[in-house]
Amino acid sequence: LPRYLIRITRRGGIIAIFVGVAILGTVSGVLFAFAGDLPQITALDDYAPSVITRVYAANGEVVTEFATQRRVVIAYEDIAPRLREAIVASEDGGFNSHFGISIPRLAITIVRDIMNQRLYGASTITQQLARNLFLTLDKTWERKIKELLLTFQIEKRYTKREILTLYCNQVLFGHGAFGVEAASRMYFDKSADELDLAEASLLAGIIQLPARQSPFVNLELASSRRSYVLGRMEDDGYITAEEAAIVRNTPIEVTDRRGEASIAPYFVEEVRQHLESNYGAKQLYEGGLSVHTTLDVSLQHAANEAVRAGLHRLDKRRGFRGPIENVLETTATSIEVYENPQWRRPTTPGDHVPAVVTSVSENQIDFRLGRYSGTIDQDGFRWTRKSAPQFLKVGDLVLVEVLTVNNDALTLSATLEQEPVAEAALIAIENRTGRILAMVGGYNFERSKFNRAVQAQRQLGSLFKPLLYATAIDRGYTPTSIIVDEPISFPAGPDQPEYEPRNYDLEFEGPVTLRHALEDSRNIPAVQMMAELGPEQVVEYAKRMGFASNLPPFLSVALGAAESTLLEITTAYAVFPNQGVRLEPIQVLRVMDRDGNTI
Repeated sequence: LPRYLIRITRRGGIIAIFVGVAILGTVSGVLFAFAGDLPQITALDDYAPSVITRVYAANGEVVTEFATQRRVVIAYEDIAPRLREAIVASEDGGFNSHFGISIPRLAITIVRDIMNQRLYGASTITQQLARNLFLTLDKTWERKIKELLLTFQIEKRYTKREILTLYCNQVLFGHGAFGVEAASRMYFDKSADELDLAEASLLAGIIQLPARQSPFVNLELASSRRSYVLGRMEDDGYITAEEAAIVRNTPIEVTDRRGEASIAPYFVEEVRQHLESNYGAKQLYEGGLSVHTTLDVSLQHAANEAVRAGLHRLDKRRGFRGPIENVLETTATSIEVYENPQWRRPTTPGDHVPAVVTSVSENQIDFRLGRYSGTIDQDGFRWTRKSAPQFLKVGDLVLVEVLTVNNDALTLSATLEQEPVAEAALIAIENRTGRILAMVGGYNFERSKFNRAVQAQRQLGSLFKPLLYATAIDRGYTPTSIIVDEPISFPAGPDQPEYEPRNYDLEFEGPVTLRHALEDSRNIPAVQMMAELGPEQVVEYAKRMGFASNLPPFLSVALGAAESTLLEITTAYAVFPNQGVRLEPIQVLRVMDRDGNTI
């Protein structure tokens, strides 16, 4: 070779060596700089992410869940094979063959990053797992380098099966659902091991952009993404072209379980406060507790219906107050385009749902309720004591109670209702155990979270008289002891008129037995007995029966002038059928941690 070629070759070799050494030194320096700042991968050996705390009724039914991340951790075997295949095909086709990174994808992405001066994604499943568990979502070179180092460590320490399981339990599927199990329950109301190909491909398609590709947000985009996943599964040999075509032509069917209301919202709020007070917010919302309570589901349903029906009956006595609004005057250009959020849920008999009036006649009201058309006959609005045109017009939004539903004809019948103004509360306690079986704190928890069963102080009225006479019996009186029902007065203090109690009928019966005074709820004998026993003695006895509220030692307390909560008076009354034994009311039977240990 000519000498100049030899010199060029030598110089080129020397330059190449220097460049290689420089690159090696740079890489080594970068690795050294970031290696000491990396999280410990060994933390995954005891993988314990935040999971859902579940509250169970006495029969084992789940009544509510608490979580910052709605997640249920499951094993590899509990993930449907089709779902595993769909996730691998769509997110990382070479997952089972590479060592954590895909060199072709990485090279292409680096070139794009440099040319466009932006950082694009080319992450494998292992890289996504490293980022989701240990890093932020910031698109910086520093984060990318740390991600690669963590990826190599994860691949070195764990098997592909373990990595995929961790990924499936960690990834976000939108609407607060983390992991395939929570997502399966939210979208399809079934476990992850029960998903078919159509459901698995839909879930896998959500992962890329859950905020946009959820079927609850954009059904068309979710369908398009499902088709992409099916195409990737076909290319990778997981399914045939025929299987892919069948699913592509299948409409998306999901079950919207977001924001499902608990059957006992006031009850579970009391439980939540108890758990947070005793175990802390972190344990409550991230610890995956299993909380077993005293709630009787059937009794709670009956309590809900009793309070709701009673308030509606009471409210109807005051007449119809008018429609909620007229949608044609406020939000909609036509009745056909109007949509109400409550129409997204399935409609069943007994539901109270807003509906839009489409026509009005003397004896009938026609309305639209989502995809249903319905009618209210004259019996359904007779309580208004008016003909329909007198109080309704087309476009009015009214509350109806659904009576019957025909899903084939998409028709239903209903009665006219209105949301009651008044409130009510109910509590049911098992006498022999003190277990709270049902609790209603108001008409609607969303309207008012104030729990009238345990927070509202109300005058006791004549409810206090049995406690007064129980004190008397305990002090030696008998049911046949005589009390004189006659005019009486008591000094009320300096410059104050005398206290003169009266009976409700403004009459006096003379000598009466203690039994009769209680049966007939006579006021004067009650105040007489209060004076003979001493108000302090009666108030102290009431506290022994369960009253924690401040009861002043005044004579008027005999007639219920003092205030107390529904829980306290119910607890006190439970003493009578329980043969004088008072039990502290309870809601929580036991609490277990995520490993099943009672705490």
